[in-house]
Amino acid sequence: MARWKTTLTPYLFLFPALSLLGLTVFWPALQAFYLSFTQYGYRLGETPQWVGLANFRLLLQDQTFWQVLGNTLIYLVGVVPLLMVLPLALAILVNQKLRGMHWFRLAYYTPVIISMVVAGIAWKWLYAETGLLNQWLQMLLGDGALAQRLLPIPWLTSPHLALYSVMAVTVWKGLGYYMVIYLAGLQAIPGDLYEAAAIDGSDGLTKHWDITLPLMRPYLVLVGVISSISATKVFEEVYIMTSGGPLNSSKTVVYYVYERAIKDLDISYGCAIGLVLFLVIFSLSVVRLTLSNQGDVLGN
Repeated sequence: MARWKTTLTPYLFLFPALSLLGLTVFWPALQAFYLSFTQYGYRLGETPQWVGLANFRLLLQDQTFWQVLGNTLIYLVGVVPLLMVLPLALAILVNQKLRGMHWFRLAYYTPVIISMVVAGIAWKWLYAETGLLNQWLQMLLGDGALAQRLLPIPWLTSPHLALYSVMAVTVWKGLGYYMVIYLAGLQAIPGDLYEAAAIDGSDGLTKHWDITLPLMRPYLVLVGVISSISATKVFEEVYIMTSGGPLNSSKTVVYYVYERAIKDLDISYGCAIGLVLFLVIFSLSVVRLTLSNQGDVLGN
């Protein structure tokens, strides 16, 4: 009897949290999985009708889906490398033991605590044709022929620029968050290693190549996977700044799920798109666990 109590005690402590997760995460996820194989539009009195793989066959022929999937991949490729490299450089910078350095850490972290709604509205104003960015460019270029040809730059209204303008906001807002992760890793590296490296002639930027990068490998993998998952789920920036336009050029998969399921009330089709997105994110998570396990093996 005592053995059973010892075995069940941890699960009793976990039961409240598991119950909450079951009601708010797992059960809705199972419902969405079921609805992706049905025809359901959330109309009064309508019940889901089983259609099997019909939604996924329609998805394969949906040109808008492939366009937004391409946009999401561009977002992934454009944002993740920057969020792996730039925060590491910032972390190395603010890890210096200089007076007042904590104020620089606070300044770089401030965008993280700002609401995405507030940040999106502010950047939308900055990107406007009469916004601050175009005004600065006007001051730099003057009234010459180059300024007449380039300005005002349609940051959010051009199909060629809108997606990259939103990506810049994502990078700006994520720098401080990932900087803190890297900073924790940097402060765990013994200073003796850098002193020994300096004796061997490895100093300046070379010491970071020889010592910092190899020891920060688990943190690089962590930041890479977290930023990849965040990039595939980006929604707030697109919703606030461009609403997916112009011509679907900045529309991502999550925004397309919202558009089909919430705006068009095509719940089943939105769930099918969401299931595809889940498989993508799940694959990224598996890659992260695989790389982490490989890092542990190499470390041992």
